[in-house]
This record gives sequence, structure tokens and C-alpha cells, in this order.
Amino acid sequence: MADAFSSSSETVIQRVVGVAVKTSTPADDLEKFYQIKKTCDFISEHQFEKVALQFPDELLVDSVAVAEEIERNTNAKSYILGDTSYGSCCVDEVAAEHVGADCIVHYGSACLSPSRRLPLLYIFEQRAVDVEKCASSFRELYPDRHSHIIILYDVNYAHAINGLLALLSPEYPNLVASEIVVEGEQCYSHGQIKRQDDDARLSDQDDGQVIYQFGRQFTLKSSLSVTDCSMFYVGQEGATLRNFMMTWNRCSFCSFDPVTAKGQVESISISRALMKRYYAIERAKDANVVGILVGTLGVADYLSIIEQLKETIKRAGKKSYMFAMGKLNVPKLANFLEIDIFVLIACPESSLLDSKGFLKPVVTPFEMEVACNRKREWSEEYVTDFRHLLPGGQSHVPLADQQDEEDESDVSLITGALRSHNLLSSEPTEPAYGSSVVLRNQMLTVANTNSAASFLAGRSWIGLEQKLGETPVVKAVEGRRGIAIAYEEEGTSS
Repeated sequence: MADAFSSSSETVIQRVVGVAVKTSTPADDLEKFYQIKKTCDFISEHQFEKVALQFPDELLVDSVAVAEEIERNTNAKSYILGDTSYGSCCVDEVAAEHVGADCIVHYGSACLSPSRRLPLLYIFEQRAVDVEKCASSFRELYPDRHSHIIILYDVNYAHAINGLLALLSPEYPNLVASEIVVEGEQCYSHGQIKRQDDDARLSDQDDGQVIYQFGRQFTLKSSLSVTDCSMFYVGQEGATLRNFMMTWNRCSFCSFDPVTAKGQVESISISRALMKRYYAIERAKDANVVGILVGTLGVADYLSIIEQLKETIKRAGKKSYMFAMGKLNVPKLANFLEIDIFVLIACPESSLLDSKGFLKPVVTPFEMEVACNRKREWSEEYVTDFRHLLPGGQSHVPLADQQDEEDESDVSLITGALRSHNLLSSEPTEPAYGSSVVLRNQMLTVANTNSAASFLAGRSWIGLEQKLGETPVVKAVEGRRGIAIAYEEEGTSS
């Protein structure tokens, strides 16, 4: 915790940073790994003149070679986007707009969150995977050939799923593989675009229900639900797998790691993870001052969820302040001691931030809504995609009407103190002087003196004040000579 406020100089010098050094890809393999022909066809078809190429850190070693090949085969000027403002899985539309780009080509791992400002093409890494070993591990993990199983995967292994299905489908009649479907009119990937009427059309044709989550789509029979199925994930453990497990927390998960070529039953205790998140919700209920962290400027509808959160927090009698600070770290958030809790607005893969090392907890928009919206109850449903919380979303719960809301009190499960839900929700109750305010209702009286929110609201930096015409004019005089530790005039009388 001390590192949040100060850092030892010796620690900085002696610190060893582990960096995965990737050698550049041979020129003959550039086409295979980066699909340069597909990219050039996409650029030429839409007649783009400026193209932003977004690479994650581990692929920057090939960025110059890829950009040269694209410029050689098209009439477009390419710009390489390296250090992204937030996570590399998200499309950095802000950086692309700085150079006036007409489109973005995103390389590597992606969260597949929809973006709507610029046309977008996803190019995934085609990482190596032994399909035979993967199929063998699948058979060992699922000896019952009639089990209902759904195959999920990291986007970088999408190229191998058809081969895996060819080996397993004859043996497992109830096997379903998800497909990558990019949402949005301007997003392109494998020639598939998800539109608002796609779900209804597919349901009518196949007489089933279409499930869409985190850029993956699959169809189940009408008599089945997701909880009746087991999940098999191809890829390394990480944010993608954790999101699926938290969202479908009643399903059993198995995974196959292509790097180690081993399959395993995921033994992560989802119940324990959910209880940790519920503890964060209790902290959010106790909080009086909430910091809204803007962790994305590219995911669609991020402005809508900000406005909805501000209204939800206000209705709950809390004060909110908005922060935009790029990539988060402990020292940044430690500068704001007045904030009781932070809520992070980011893509699904970045929103589940482990705030163990942070001074104050960091929660998701869903958790903040559970804490502030009395109509939303804690249940088996867990939402990491904030767009589902918006009006029209599959998990939207409207706020109660202000006329119907009554000030109710409960007891904090953490501190044991009495807390009131709507104590501060009315604007006129706080006088302008703000030194001491007493809020009353029929149930209790609470005195709030010099609140942290008032301090934060008054904290500002003005800078140099010119005060033109107010400063008297004086004659210039000769100043001291030397250095601060020993001026030449020191020790002599003037």
C-alpha cells in the first residue's frame, strides 16, 4: 500500500522487468500471419486513403514490415498505433482520429466490443494449435457422447475450430461451436456482421434460440438453455475465459491450453469469486463519494452508461465525480483520497479489475447498480458488458420513480453502522456555506460536517494570477550569487 504514495529509488533501479521478446516474422510468413491480401482488398474496395494500423505491444516488431507491404499494394498511407490509451484489446478510435484516418485495422487479441466512429477490420493472430491433441483432450474430459457441449475459444484460435469440429461432430451429436460475429454496421471480420434483426431471422429459420455474448454467437434448441450445457474453451486462461465463467456461472467449464497442449477442468471457485464481488457491492453501498473512471472512449454507448450511472448514484444519495486518466494504476487513484469507491467503465475484458492493491475498491457498472438501484437484486446473473444495462438491453432494470421511493435504512454488513438510501438525494438540502449540514427525516437524523465531497468540489488549481495593475512597480536590484547551499553573500553584513 505504501507504494501508492512513494517509491524507493533503489527499488526502481534494481527492479527486474520480464519482457517477452518476440523475433520478427520472416517476410514469407507475413501474408499468413497478418492476412495482408485480405487487408489490401478491404482498403482498395472502400477506397480508403489513410489507414490506422493498431498493434499490441507483442506484435509491434512486425508493424513496419506490415505497413510497408500495405502501402506497396494500395494507394493508402498507413499510420502505426502503438501505445494505446486504454487496453490493447479495444479499438483506439481516438488515436486514429488524431491522424485523420479513414479506417482502422486492429491486429491481435480483441474484446470485440462494438465501435461506431470508423470502419474497422479485425485481423486475428493465427496461433498454432494441435487439433489432434485438442480433440483427444476433449474426449477425455467428456466421456459421455450425448452431452450438450458448447465450444468457445480465444479469437486467435478461430482458424482451427472447423478442423476440431470435423473430428468431434461425428462422435458428439449435441456439440455446438460458437462463431465470431462482429456487431455493428462498420465492423468487419470473416465477412460476418451482426445487425439488430439478425437474431429474429435466425430464430425463425432454425427454430431455436440465438445466444450472443462477447462477440460469439451460437444457436440452441428451444427446449435447451445455456445452463443445461457444458463449456469447452480453447485458449489460455485470462480475461476472456474469466468473463465467460462469471457470466455463465452455473455452467461447468473445461479448457485446452494450446501452448502446453493440455486440457483441464477449470477448478476456479466461481462462488468464491462472486462473493468477493458481493463484498465490493457492500463497500459501494457504504460509500458516499463515487469516482466514475472512464476506461474507454471507443466502446459504443459509453456516454449513455455514464449518464445512467450519474443518475443512479444521485438517486441513491451519493455524490459522483468523473475521471478520465487513461490506463489505471495504484498511484493515479491514490491521489484522490476523498473518493470512497471507484466504478470503472470499460470493455468486458477490462472491467473486472482486481483492486486488491488499490487504496479504494474498483467496481463494475453492474455492481454499482446493484448497490444503488433497489429494483436490481443480487442473483445468479452477473453482467460485465455495460451495454446490457442500458434501456433496451437484456439486463436493463429501470429506476424507481422518485414519487414512489421512500427513504429506507438498513445496516451495513461491513461496518455495522446504520445507513440511509435516499438521505442526500434531494438537491436543496445542502446550504451554500457547506460548513455543517443537518439532514432530517422521519426515521433518523444525521449530521454531516465538512464532508469529503465538499472538500473535493472546492479543490482546484488556478495557476499564476497576473493581477494586472495591482502589483507596485519596483526598481530591479541585483540578486544573490552562487548556489542555494552557499551563496557568496552569506556570512557578510550588507
